[in-house]
Amino acid sequence: MPGLLLETLRGSSAKPRPVWLMRQAGRYLPEYRALRAEKGGFLALVYDTDAAAEITLQPLRRFGLDGAILFSDILIVPYAMGQNLEFLAGEGPRLSPRLVDTALAALSPVPERLSPIYETVAKVRAQLGPDKTLLGFAGSPWTVATYMVAGEGSRDQHETRGHAYRDPGAFQAIIDAIVAVTVEYLCGQIAAGAEAVQLFDSWAGSLAPAEFERWVIAPNAAIVTALKARYPQVPVIGFPKGAGEKLVAYARETGVDALGLDETIDPCWAHAVLPQGLPVQGNLDPLLLLYGGGASGGELDRQVHRILDAFADRPHVFNLGHGIGKETPIAHVEHLLSTVRQWRG
Repeated sequence: MPGLLLETLRGSSAKPRPVWLMRQAGRYLPEYRALRAEKGGFLALVYDTDAAAEITLQPLRRFGLDGAILFSDILIVPYAMGQNLEFLAGEGPRLSPRLVDTALAALSPVPERLSPIYETVAKVRAQLGPDKTLLGFAGSPWTVATYMVAGEGSRDQHETRGHAYRDPGAFQAIIDAIVAVTVEYLCGQIAAGAEAVQLFDSWAGSLAPAEFERWVIAPNAAIVTALKARYPQVPVIGFPKGAGEKLVAYARETGVDALGLDETIDPCWAHAVLPQGLPVQGNLDPLLLLYGGGASGGELDRQVHRILDAFADRPHVFNLGHGIGKETPIAHVEHLLSTVRQWRG
């Protein structure tokens, strides 16, 4: 029998709600910090398949969550497309050469860089019970392109947005190339054992409506269409962070099976305007979990119940509005999970 999370992503509205947390495998866990200290840098962990599988499973062992999400990074796709990738302490990821300076055609693809990720997926799936869902993921083309063009993250994606305005044809070629690699990458994860996949569009909120249609909706729709042609039974979660009112068009036009909501979205508004029956995921503010948790509950409990009550008549996966913060106390997570699991609507 499929697990509660997978059934919900397929349209079931069971109670209690399934729950997993974005970035649930990571720095807030002492067991992760210990393993990273032993193994070395972030990219080394991703490519050590035993370590990556262990990290993926750590939050399930501690919390009994309904889903495991692959421990990896969205920049594995440009790494496989031929850019160099490094993670600098205190500065974040860097890609080179930057596509604002270098033509896409100058890159030499290295597709074998994807193979260890599939090994990790297979190792995790072999250790998961049938009631737990394994989630694969990739970055959405717009967000991946922002890193490929600028070589790093930025507050407003100025260089990438400017590049798309100056030379939309060249930028379209970058997007199309990312779409093609992403489809194969996600299909590889599914073949290795992923039962659902999520598309992370962390910088979707930086685009004007027309650009959102072209650089977010259209490429994500292309990915979903290609995945459905090969794996029609595998749910696809779309997470366009910062999309706001553009979520309605995203839900209608991309074909995603479920929609992730960031913490800025009013859940009552989302339930009212999104397609009836569409599963949603989210959307507690990670900062509230960091600062407002603990044994007394208070505002954390109120907001958890507000989200659960708003989606009482819709398939709903409880999650955060973005990734869990690295300083989040374990006790706050435990309190959150207890609150969600006790809710019956």
